[in-house]
This record gives sequence, C-alpha cells and structure tokens, in this order.
Amino acid sequence: MLDARTSAFRSDIADVALAGTLFAPHYAAPMSRSALSGTMIRNAPSHQAEAASQLLVGEEFAVLDLTGDWAWGYSRHDHYVGYVVADSLGAPIQPTHRVAVREALLFAGPSIKSPAIGALPFGAKVVGEADNGFIRTSGGFLHHRHAIAIDERAADAVAVAEIFLGMPYLWGGRGDDGIDCSGLTQVALAATGVIAPRDTDMQRESLGELLPEEAPLRRGDIVSFPGHVGLMVDETRLIHANAHWMSVVIEPLADVVARLATHHDRPILSRRRTTA
Repeated sequence: MLDARTSAFRSDIADVALAGTLFAPHYAAPMSRSALSGTMIRNAPSHQAEAASQLLVGEEFAVLDLTGDWAWGYSRHDHYVGYVVADSLGAPIQPTHRVAVREALLFAGPSIKSPAIGALPFGAKVVGEADNGFIRTSGGFLHHRHAIAIDERAADAVAVAEIFLGMPYLWGGRGDDGIDCSGLTQVALAATGVIAPRDTDMQRESLGELLPEEAPLRRGDIVSFPGHVGLMVDETRLIHANAHWMSVVIEPLADVVARLATHHDRPILSRRRTTA
C-alpha cells in the first residue's frame, strides 16, 4: 500500500514515477523549484489547512501541479507530499553553502557595520562565494562563521539539536520560527549526513538499529513515544521539541515517561541507535 504522505497521487493526477503502480487520469513529471523563503507544506491548498512540514530557504520542491496560488508536489529531501504557496518557489539552485547557526543575519554589504536586511534559519541553503570574510549571496552577505560548505557534516546530532533549545514548538516546523519533535530529529540528523524521514512513526520504523531493552542509553540514541520522538543527551536526559512545554527543552527521560504513562500503557515504543 502506498503512503500518501510520501507518494504523490490524487484522484486527478499522480507522479509519473507511480505509473504502473496505480492508475491515474493524468501523470506529471516533477518540475524542480527551490524555496525563496521559509514556507509551510500544507495538506490542502489553503492557509487554514493543517501544516504537514516546512520547506526552508534553498530546499528543493518537486512541483507536479500548479493551480492558482498553490503548488502541489513534494520536498526532495524527504519526499513529503503537500501544497506550498506558489510565490514562495523560484528557479532551482545549486547551493554552495548552508547556514550552521540558529539564525544568520544577512547584511547589505561585507561588513558587520552594514545594515542587516534579513535573516536565515539553520539549514537554509544558498549560492554564494567568499567576499572579505563574508559569503556574498543574491539576498545579502552572510558572515563566514555562520555558514559552512554544503557538503560539510556536523559530528554530533545532539549538539545540533541543542542549537534549538528554547525555540517555540510549532506543528510541522523544521526550524524557521518554530520546530516540532520529528522536525528537530530530522534536521539534527541531516546535519550529520543521516537522512531521516519526516514523521515520528517513520523515524521509529526506519532509523538506525533497534536497541535491546537491557542496553543502556547513550548520547544520540533516538527514543520514540506514541506520537513523539527525541534524542538522548546522555544516559538519562532527553532533548525534544514538545507541546507540553511548547518549546525545545532538555529534561530527564523519566519525567517524560511519567507524563505519558498517565495516557499510555507503553510510553516508550522503541529505542534506536544510528551510530556504532
């Protein structure tokens, strides 16, 4: 059975990659576009529709249908399907750098004394070149300490997650003004080169190796709960974006389990490890 979250099909049209797998009146070949700004991927073509995920600046979106103000397709990094505002997309880019801090200012010129004319979130991708200690992009100048080469990888996913401490919880968010639990895990792992799917159940079923119940937890382990996920900071503490605190926090795993135990017979569904 196809998962509609990651298989692009509707009653009237489907991704041409699904031809031969399911019947559709029309098939469309994806047309690549890149996000000009952070934008939510929604479940329907409406600003009131539930957010499914978030596209960050420079990330690629494969457009299958363009109707009115909305584009329908999927994000290239995780194949998540939904609708984005058409005006938030532009010509595809070949990024050279990505933002490596929680928020990077864009300056009007290659100087910290130049006016700040914008900002980019962690993970945003840009095309730029070195210029007097800055990276010159089409949208402004990034300080070289705020961006890294597009193929550079972080060593520690938890250290990346800690960048987001205190960020507001946002359903569907991936770090542009807010973030949710699986978004935090996905973004943190992606920075280390581990490609994670978008949703909690997907991550629970596919990431790393399942740990035996008697194995002690360690930094970087992924703990999955009913509808929730987080990363272990050490043997006893979890970092996670959660609706209880409406923020990204570090707290004892035992406290999280105690809260969930009032509603779930099995608070922890899995414990997984992505590194040896």
